Amino acid sequence: MPERNDLSLISDWIPRNASVLDLGCGDGALLAYLKANKGVRGYGLEIDQDNLAACFENGVNVIEQDLDNGLDNFQNDRFDYVVMTQALQAVLRPDRILAEMLRVGREAIITFPNFGHWRVRSYLAFKGRMPVSSALPYEWYDTPNIHLCTVNDFETHCRKNDIRIIQREVVNRDHSSSTLPRLLPNLFGEIAIYRVTR
Repeated sequence: MPERNDLSLISDWIPRNASVLDLGCGDGALLAYLKANKGVRGYGLEIDQDNLAACFENGVNVIEQDLDNGLDNFQNDRFDYVVMTQALQAVLRPDRILAEMLRVGREAIITFPNFGHWRVRSYLAFKGRMPVSSALPYEWYDTPNIHLCTVNDFETHCRKNDIRIIQREVVNRDHSSSTLPRLLPNLFGEIAIYRVTR
């Protein structure tokens, strides 16, 4: 299994021999694992030079591309799955990239930090400052998170745009599930993981 627990959860949702596009793929860990263990074929998109080098070293097919420029270079229904882990909140137009993910892929898998979590709420309420934690390790001035999103926000967007939620996992920062996040995901889930389709 991959070292990161979120990658294990995602890999469980992707069948053998699927085609995958991984947006903001980082060092290519997910694609490398899927290729080695599930015969998956596909590409990663990444902009960071160090991550691009790591992808090449990991034997991952990677394309240097800024996600804010869209996915026009991919045809409709090109992939079985389009994956975006921990980057939806960092793009200029999350709504557009989500629509593009579902244009080029049959299904999309998205993960993002839940800004409705009780710790975030209490940090704002009692300290009057933007939260800084192990799950959200940035100060307000250097955070890549430009579009804060909650579980409720994401699900409302899906309903309004005819996006069907196939599966949802809401977990803690260690990507472990428990009763409270399952019962009250917007309040107790730190990280949301969705599998969606049109």
